[in-house]
Amino acid sequence: MLTESQRAFLAEPRFATLATLMPDGRPHVCVMWYELRDDAIILTTAASRAPVKDRNIRRDQRVAVCVEDGGSYVAVQGTATLIEDQAIAKADTVRMIRRYEPGITDERIREEYAIFLEEERETIRISIEKAYGTE
Repeated sequence: MLTESQRAFLAEPRFATLATLMPDGRPHVCVMWYELRDDAIILTTAASRAPVKDRNIRRDQRVAVCVEDGGSYVAVQGTATLIEDQAIAKADTVRMIRRYEPGITDERIREEYAIFLEEERETIRISIEKAYGTE
């Protein structure tokens, strides 16, 4: 599904823009941390801070993600699945913190990201169905 250059581009810790569909068809867009895992985009969020994303994904799983850097980009379209299992979501959150904060210690994660680990979390897994860009 992804070319090697797209995989290499997505492997770098950039910001992703997630687009979900509102009930009237308008897009809802938000910026998030992400990780490419096999042929899926993984994002994590606090359940309490994601009511719009949650409702949109539960109603219509079609989503798009765009990752941009200096005019180069990779955009993907796919199907989103919400994973509410707390063990999985919190492990994914720690993976994401380590991705965006290379070399961070467990102690610093506990200190600086305590709220992330105390709140109810969820993982959004997007199966990539189409990818394109200028990477």
